[in-house]
Amino acid sequence: MKIGVIGTGYVGLVTGTCFADSGNEVFCVDIDADKIERLTKGVVPIYEPGLNRVFDRAIREKRLKFTTNLEDAFKESEIIFLCLPTPPGANGQADLSFVLNVADKLGDLFNKYPEYRVIVNKSTVPVGTADKVSEKIAAKSDAEFDVVSNPEFLREGAAVEDFMKPERVVVGTSSQKAAEMMTALYEPFVRSGNPIIIMDERSSELTKYAANAMLATKITFMNEIANICEKVGADVDNIRRGVGTDSRIGKRFLFAGIGYGGSCFPKDIKAIHRTAGEHGYDFRILDSVMKVNESQKVSIVEKMKKFYNNELNGKTVGVWGLSFKPETDDIREAPSLYITRELAALGVTMKVYDPEAIQTFREASNADTLAKIEFMNDRDSVLDNIDALVICTEWNEFRRPDMQRFAKVMKSPVIFDGRNLYDLQRAKEAGLVYISVGRPSVND
Repeated sequence: MKIGVIGTGYVGLVTGTCFADSGNEVFCVDIDADKIERLTKGVVPIYEPGLNRVFDRAIREKRLKFTTNLEDAFKESEIIFLCLPTPPGANGQADLSFVLNVADKLGDLFNKYPEYRVIVNKSTVPVGTADKVSEKIAAKSDAEFDVVSNPEFLREGAAVEDFMKPERVVVGTSSQKAAEMMTALYEPFVRSGNPIIIMDERSSELTKYAANAMLATKITFMNEIANICEKVGADVDNIRRGVGTDSRIGKRFLFAGIGYGGSCFPKDIKAIHRTAGEHGYDFRILDSVMKVNESQKVSIVEKMKKFYNNELNGKTVGVWGLSFKPETDDIREAPSLYITRELAALGVTMKVYDPEAIQTFREASNADTLAKIEFMNDRDSVLDNIDALVICTEWNEFRRPDMQRFAKVMKSPVIFDGRNLYDLQRAKEAGLVYISVGRPSVND
């Protein structure tokens, strides 16, 4: 098939590249001329494991093309994916201006090229967006088209694998013709038998929000359990193993820590919460999820205040990890942003390292925070002559350090672990003061 992908952000680039890798001819469009020039030259602007490999192959085999001209992609495409940003507005609702502006332009293009096309909302959008896109196009053109909802379920750090081997594909459409085209497009990706689920547009739009809200709730629930564990002297890791083996609950998204971040969960939880409110429903569970997550992000700072009797001014603290999760350079809503900002305000100087996210962190942080930070080139150089280490991201290289080295090179071997990376007994044997989440402190 000939596919158009409008928007070359995270979702758009992965979508276009993977469709091209499966044999389709893909035309990617973006208004950012510099980005299009870099992509045309084979430069992938985001860090995502495995993406370079399929991207290079698609470019080499000339199935993936880039342009700033929407018309060039439109006239060649049978199916057009809208992979546009939907940032949260001041009220928490998703901003649809990018999506609707493009829909308006598509209406004009349908007048020049009136052949039937399927327009696909791939962006995470509020319930009713397919109707709004249809109305925008229909106001400009009498051409035949269908607007489909096709939410993405990509995990950053595993997006290529998720796209190539999806657990399910959700397609929202009331059109048999559009359903058949979307099924034909996705069939190569579900040969193992995973379902392509056809439903109405509004149910499809809400499915993405419901999935992320459920996962965020699981994370937050375990963080609440972790907070109780710290009060009563229990170990959240034991509890996780005890409840995670219950098939009704499942073992994923039960790891306690310093809260969720990223581009999806925070934005989507606010959006579904806002949608519920607009329809007169008080989504009380999500009220709690958002409040707990905000406090959880800086809970490690509260532990540091307690440990140092509120005398943090002048301390030098190391920070391992900046991205909101490993295997990505995405810093959006990452706990590290909140933790470093709080520490800087308390007069703490920081030595910081992340394998991929230093540049994105620089761009997202304020000047006052950056003035207190020295960025290091590797994991071990962070440790030299610091008062304490804070772990914000569970990158693999942080999981198996030489634990004896902490005591040798730090002023004092104090670890505040926001991701529960280390075994308590090993930490004790290494002589560490080890304070984690929902577990007993060691040598405190």
